[in-house]
Amino acid sequence: MSLLLKNLSDDDADIYRLVLSSTGISHHLRKEGNGWDIRVNDTDYEKALNAVEQYNKENPELQKTEDPLYYKYQRTFTGIWASIILIACHVAIAISDKSDLFVKTYGSSAFHILHGELYRSVTSLILHADPLHLMGNIAGIAIFGTAVCTIMGWGVGWLMILATGMVGNLTNALLYKTGHISVGASTAIFGAIGMLSAHQFFKKFKQSGQKIKAVLPLSCGLALLGILGSGAHSDVMAHLFGFLAGIVLGSLYSLFVKGPKAKGYQAGSLLLTFGLLAMAWLKAF
Repeated sequence: MSLLLKNLSDDDADIYRLVLSSTGISHHLRKEGNGWDIRVNDTDYEKALNAVEQYNKENPELQKTEDPLYYKYQRTFTGIWASIILIACHVAIAISDKSDLFVKTYGSSAFHILHGELYRSVTSLILHADPLHLMGNIAGIAIFGTAVCTIMGWGVGWLMILATGMVGNLTNALLYKTGHISVGASTAIFGAIGMLSAHQFFKKFKQSGQKIKAVLPLSCGLALLGILGSGAHSDVMAHLFGFLAGIVLGSLYSLFVKGPKAKGYQAGSLLLTFGLLAMAWLKAF
């Protein structure tokens, strides 16, 4: 079952229970901590979500909290697993003593990408120049990757993060055209920051009296880009393009998707993410 609402008061739980019952949606209430949780069958999730949102829209004066629907946040630790995968890949390459060859052959080379080796926009995200470079990026993946997945889900989130990394590298190649090569997951990390900024922007923009404050998340995202993405030996333009890709994809998600999809969508998206990574490396080899 999928968690629809969390930490409801007794009165709110009764109200939403009646809303779901009136639309014939099977649901389960359970007391957790300081409030009630409501779960519905995965197949009824979208219908239940629409029913609750419609009720809140028609009865705004009864809405007790700024953001009562729990669907926007899901607990996940996939950022840790992604970091472990990056570490394992780096160690394997280091043991082979072919780090320089991997960077030259599979890095994000503007010239080679524009001459058909599009897979480099993906393979370069896995490669890192040295342990210090790796440590910075796994921290970013663990923090910002996990944050994106709490909003979009553990499958859709990683697919979107990978997409921002690919778009960032491809756009960077169009800018430089030749004489430029880079590696590292940081382009995708700044894509994640862009998506988080866009999500918070739309979240605040939709709230009464918060439209001016909605600019703050975007300002914070730009500040992080300036602080974390412009250091020595950093590919500033790749970071910028990844961030902008994140803004665009995050905006589209916030406008057209109401929350993390059910487990079937998450599993399919995660398989597609691994599939894209596998196809890129198979094409490279």
